[in-house]
Amino acid sequence: MRTIIVGSRQSALAMTQTGQTIERLRAICKEAGLDYGFEVKPIVTRGDRILDVTLSKVGGKGLFVKEIEQALMDGEIDFAVHSMKDMPFELPEGLAIGAVPPREDPRDALISRHGCSLADLPGGARVGTSSLRRGAQLAAVRPDLRIESLRGNIDTRLKKLEAGGFDAIVLAAAGLRRMGWGDRITALLDPRECLPAVGQGALAIECRENDAAVRGLLARLNDPRTERAVRAERRLLGLLNGGCQVPIGAYAEAESGAEGAKVRLTAMVASPDGKTLLRSEAVAADPLEAGSRAAEQLLAQGADRILDEARE
Repeated sequence: MRTIIVGSRQSALAMTQTGQTIERLRAICKEAGLDYGFEVKPIVTRGDRILDVTLSKVGGKGLFVKEIEQALMDGEIDFAVHSMKDMPFELPEGLAIGAVPPREDPRDALISRHGCSLADLPGGARVGTSSLRRGAQLAAVRPDLRIESLRGNIDTRLKKLEAGGFDAIVLAAAGLRRMGWGDRITALLDPRECLPAVGQGALAIECRENDAAVRGLLARLNDPRTERAVRAERRLLGLLNGGCQVPIGAYAEAESGAEGAKVRLTAMVASPDGKTLLRSEAVAADPLEAGSRAAEQLLAQGADRILDEARE
């Protein structure tokens, strides 16, 4: 029997996602008669160590995956379970995304201390988020709100809300649902008001490109519709050279059915203060083409200037 070592961040959500993935693989192995065991190796990333600074100021994409990818390249682990929204567009040489399982709810969720919706929050209410993307879109809809930085794991953020530090916080619905905390959600934010992050709600199972056995096993987890949608979103991210330093949102939906089914991608670039917000939409059979068209539309509207200013 081969024991497969699985790398994971130490947060409760990361360990839960990893555990759920392993349970699916155990079921697959049992059904297929495959003789594999699994062992989890927790890994601390730079993003986990730095909690007193906003994400946009400490390096953006790669903060939560770099050390795990190094462990993969060094042969210390055999695959890793990431939140897709944490993944940089370019992977290190020799690594590959072996599977994109079915996507959870991609939307952002508002958790309010007094059960208020976004529209019903009082003027000047303090709303906590670590995301420039969320902050910009919330400011565009409700410029009267006080958007304040909030870092930490999901349970840490919920405790800060309960302690009265904020009137409301915004988190990814997917993480709350995977942790069994979906009942904490006050309201799901309409993507027309708050587009999610690229890949939000999806997982990326990363492995070594040349590990045929692990890649063959992981392929059984892959969901083609989710993979096509995420490819469109990540194509846009790559062309805009985006990261956590700039507010970029995107959501793609892939039709089911025969080859040639369309992918519809909606995307957004905003100034950090939410005063300028650009949107685009593209539909194509090829997810990479959908991502390219949406990016071109945003660039034609001046997205490059907004992105350059935000990076500076």
